[in-house]
Parts: sequence; structure tokens; C-alpha cells
Amino acid sequence: MKCPGITRCGNVEFRWGERTFVMGIINLSPDSFAGDGVTEPEAVVAQACRFVSQGADILDIGGESTRPGSSPISVAEEIKRVAPIIERLASEVTVPLSIDTGKPEVARQALEVGATMINDEWGLKRDKRLARLAAEKNTPLILMSNQRDKGSYDARIKRDTAFYDDVIGEVTASLRQSLELALKLGVGRENIILDPGIGFGKTWQQDLEIVRRLRELRELGRPILIGPSRKSFIGLALGLPANERVEGTAAATAIGVAEGADIVRVHDVPEMVRVCRMSDAIIRSSPYQAQGKL
Repeated sequence: MKCPGITRCGNVEFRWGERTFVMGIINLSPDSFAGDGVTEPEAVVAQACRFVSQGADILDIGGESTRPGSSPISVAEEIKRVAPIIERLASEVTVPLSIDTGKPEVARQALEVGATMINDEWGLKRDKRLARLAAEKNTPLILMSNQRDKGSYDARIKRDTAFYDDVIGEVTASLRQSLELALKLGVGRENIILDPGIGFGKTWQQDLEIVRRLRELRELGRPILIGPSRKSFIGLALGLPANERVEGTAAATAIGVAEGADIVRVHDVPEMVRVCRMSDAIIRSSPYQAQGKL
């Protein structure tokens, strides 16, 4: 199913199906699995501006680590980490700023200082108030299928494990449930983006299957975001640490785009911008025109 329509985010319009959009990850947690957490404000601003200059369409800003086995932080601490940075970036960059959180108090504060998108890694499982907030502010809402409450944590390989009869079938059902709940709570259909949650409550083989069968999620009729970047399924497939997974991320990104991804959430922005542009040139027959270059 072709995903119709346009999603407006602040002053920016996302026309789904025309090309793949790149979301750059800004981690403000020192506990990031990828080792890319940045906490010094000037360094964060420099990283954000660099990502935008390299082609990022969205910046996703998170203050709490979501790696398996990480310790939660308080609402106050999360706001302390993200709010000043979002307020600063709102005057420094022109791309939309997304707040990556499962806490409505954090999301509200982020929206008040300049964020224009909410990324809920729990797909409303933890707190439905995020949908009410998105409806109130007419803000795009990303809903992830997170099955960490279904499985367990394997400390040996430092990742989640879970059992599914059909991983895509269950992820689709989970996303449909989140979608219907968001609609019921007043979020406009045009403002909902869906994420299958690679690395969240799945084995590494199930993550591979999600990328391979991503097109099946198109039946939900909403844009699809994927976040394969530097994830452990790449490390386990290739036997590589997080800082050596750029090629694996590129492969997963290219196949994800071929299978219908609309947004890719990544750490390595310039490399994945090129991957997406080349993938779009092949798949969508809409090559990126490099200005002044052959």
C-alpha cells in the first residue's frame, strides 16, 4: 500500500513517497549504547549543525539511554538534559526537532522550547498522555513497537530476547493497536508515524526478519521509520563493535528503503544520507541532483 499524504511539522512538510528522510540522532545521555553521547552544550550544538549541513532532515534529541539494561532517570533530570539544548537548537537550525521520550512531562517541556515532533519509544504502552499532548499541540507522533515487556534481557550478549510465532504479524498488531489508540485520543492520522522497533524486545534474527519483511507494515497506511543504526543485530551478524558497524548500517538502511522505509534514524549522517539518496535514485526513480557536481 502506498502511504498517502503529507505530514506538517512546524514549517516543514514531509511528502511521503517522494524520497527517504534522514533523522540524525543527538544523544544527551552519557550511557548511550553506541558510545556517541554528548553532554557539553557547545559540542552538542556543533554536532547538530554538522548533521544538518550533512543532509539530516530531522534531529531526534534524547536525554535517557534506551539501551538494554540501562538505568532509568527522573523526569527532572531528563528535562534538565534536553530542554536547554532544544531551546538553543531551535534558534540554530531550521530542521524539525524531535523529542525522544516516553514521558509526557518531558515532551511537553520540549515542545514549549522548540521541539515539533514526539518520538515515543513505547508506542503509548507506558503513558497515553503523550497522545493527548500530540493531539493538543497538533504535533507529529512516532509510535514504536516495543516488546521489551514481552521478553527478557540476556546479559551474556547484552540484548533483549523474546519469542514470537510470527514477529512481523505481532509487530503489525502492536503498531495497529498503538495507531488506533492514538486516533481515539485525538491525534490526526496524518500526524502518525510508525516504527517497528528494531532492537527493542526482539532477537537479532528477528531484527533481520523485520528489515527483510518491512514492506508488510505498509498495510497500516502510515509512514514507516526504522532505526537500525549501529544496533547489536549488526554486531552479532558481523562480529563487530558498535563503532565499526557503519557498513552494516548502510546495508540495513538500503534494504529498508527498498522495502518501504520513509525515515531512517541514524548516527552516521553523511554516510546514510548518501545511501538513502542512491537508494532513492534506484528505487523511486527520483535521483538527488547534486548541485554543481556530475
